[in-house]
Amino acid sequence: MTRKTNLWTAREAMQATDGKTSGAWVASGVSIDSRTVEEGDLFIAIEGPQADGHDYVSHALQNGAVAAVVHKIPDGFSADDPRLLVVTDTMDAMEDLGQAARYRMGGKVVAVTGSVGKTSTKAMLAEAFKANGRMHCSVGSYNNHWGVPLTLSRMHDASDYGIFEIGMNHSGEIVPLTKQVRPDIAIITTVEAVHIEHFDSVQAIADAKAEIFEGVQTGGTVVLNRDNEWFSHLKRKAENLGLQVKSFGKHAEADARLVDVLVASNGTRVQADIDGETVSFMMPVIGEHHAMNAMAVLMAVTLSGASLAKAVDGLTTMEAVEGRGKRELLQNIGGADNPVTVLDESYNASPASMRAAFKVLAMIDPGRGGRRIAILGDMLELGKEAAKAHKDLALPLQAAGVQLVYTCGTLMKNLYDSIPKEQQGAHATTSQELAQIVPDVLVPGDVVMVKGSNGSKMGSVIEAMRALPSVSA
Repeated sequence: MTRKTNLWTAREAMQATDGKTSGAWVASGVSIDSRTVEEGDLFIAIEGPQADGHDYVSHALQNGAVAAVVHKIPDGFSADDPRLLVVTDTMDAMEDLGQAARYRMGGKVVAVTGSVGKTSTKAMLAEAFKANGRMHCSVGSYNNHWGVPLTLSRMHDASDYGIFEIGMNHSGEIVPLTKQVRPDIAIITTVEAVHIEHFDSVQAIADAKAEIFEGVQTGGTVVLNRDNEWFSHLKRKAENLGLQVKSFGKHAEADARLVDVLVASNGTRVQADIDGETVSFMMPVIGEHHAMNAMAVLMAVTLSGASLAKAVDGLTTMEAVEGRGKRELLQNIGGADNPVTVLDESYNASPASMRAAFKVLAMIDPGRGGRRIAILGDMLELGKEAAKAHKDLALPLQAAGVQLVYTCGTLMKNLYDSIPKEQQGAHATTSQELAQIVPDVLVPGDVVMVKGSNGSKMGSVIEAMRALPSVSA
């Protein structure tokens, strides 16, 4: 995210939010967390179920915020304090700032959603468009009711491109977000049985993803997965709203077609046809699923009028996102010559993403004396099919050549009981318990993949491995 001095003047913020301030400050950023406030930020005191930002206004100002947006006067402050912007509701004010930022930005805006791969695709979009101009992008997984308006409020008017991720767990959640973002181009990576616990069918999930169309600008374009079984369904919905449709995939009729892909341990080589233009490149991330999503990215680049060649150059230097396939070498186990390799997939999980991750694990050869190890936590929100979905991972694990499997959670017990005895490492109730077991069994050269839904807290296992004393100690 690029910053400049005058992101928000006091007058601009006051006009956008219909608030009141006697200050003459200039903010260079926006924050809702007093702990991570940067010098020059405008702090918005969000009142949430767990904490009230009004209790941390003083802390935010001490940490460098130039002013705070409040809807009640914090203790120790007066109503006419020039460091306060007083509004009716701070959540509404953040949305108002976001809308003002969107209206004044004249560049192209791309929004991405999907059952699987939206954060990684957003990261690819960022690299592709960053190579073409001033790019603004949501950080982390800021894709919900507060993450989207916060990201919008941080966008400078001089941005050439805005990249936004939009997520959902329930029907109706995407509509207000896409209407805030108002994308010129919208991407749906794929539709799968993810969050099925909250839906009657996969078609209902497809319909929920299609909500992103409702915010697309008049004359805008949606980019859909031609290989997905819900392509025709989504295409009809988009066309009924008067939107153009472009497709991506391996399908012969895809507009952005993956012609050939070679997956190796050091990356993925891609040959593609992007709306009639042939491109070949190597991405330093592993997996055909990344190549597929790159097709959607390059289609969006073409639609925006940006340089396809520059975008391809951007993709050749991208890295996997932390928690979503990032590779790490732990030299504290095995030293520099034969370290343990960790594939960090700890942020999220679904049956489709599990299978994709197993294929990546299969591509990485262990070092001397090492093994392929999978450390897995529950996949959540799968509804009545949850037990079967976990059991069904047994064959893909074997096909990937995984020698040891460690699991935690009541759902993953179904998988653990379905794999051969020689493949069973251990099962624990929680990831914290697993974090006490796994580090002790690692040997130099192991390749370890850690994956589970965010609620399974699999990051604790990775932290435990990192904390092991060095072999040279």
